[in-house]
Amino acid sequence: MDFILTELQDNIGIITLNNDRKRNALGKALINELIRALNEMIHQRVRALILRAKPGVKVWSAGFDITDLPQPGRDPLSYYDPLEQAIRAIQRCPAPVIAMMEGSVWGGACELAFVCDLLIGTSNTTFAITPAKIGIPYNPSGILHVLNVLGMAVAKEMFFTAQPLSAERAVSLGILNHLVPAEELEAFTLKLAGQIAANSPTSISVIKEQLRILGNALPLSPETFERIQGLRRLVYDSQDYLEGQRAFLEKRKPVFKGE
Repeated sequence: MDFILTELQDNIGIITLNNDRKRNALGKALINELIRALNEMIHQRVRALILRAKPGVKVWSAGFDITDLPQPGRDPLSYYDPLEQAIRAIQRCPAPVIAMMEGSVWGGACELAFVCDLLIGTSNTTFAITPAKIGIPYNPSGILHVLNVLGMAVAKEMFFTAQPLSAERAVSLGILNHLVPAEELEAFTLKLAGQIAANSPTSISVIKEQLRILGNALPLSPETFERIQGLRRLVYDSQDYLEGQRAFLEKRKPVFKGE
């Protein structure tokens, strides 16, 4: 695989994002390799899985690859898009997935991290949710994932400002399970994964699935769902949506007109 590295240590699987040229942006090729690696780890019956970037990176992942965004008229985050498939694959992986986080985390990579079961970070770990900077909508399941982790007040702040959340604040809010020195990150995470791997994998997989089901136990009426989809369509049919993509590709600040 070109964009993912894999390793197996005893009953612990390690998946490393390996596309430094694009700061591990979540493009289709990288995501497809991530899903493939995850499925191979499941087949090998790992008892814990670590998702990480290479040591010393400044950006854990730059988030959704903007060059993959469709033109207006098509939902940029539909159910079958690769990023959504990767998120579901992590959620439904029977083994706990630990996000080992060094560097900044942007956009869709925040959601990818938030659906992991445990998050371990360092002092330079930051989180920024950035669709408003690009002029794109966010999907209902993604907003729910963010709400489950952040709560309403912090979710609003992050979506509206698109500003980074520091590691210290992230650990105080319970986003990070542990904040450790960078030089201790790998050893700490491997020790935690080993503690998980020593327990009953059957018990853990069942508990993980129960937590997933209960965490999503917020029924929506068909009318409510249609209203949400209509609101999102207003964004991906807009001029702001086009402007956000143009500005990103032209490396300039976007000029949004609310049209």
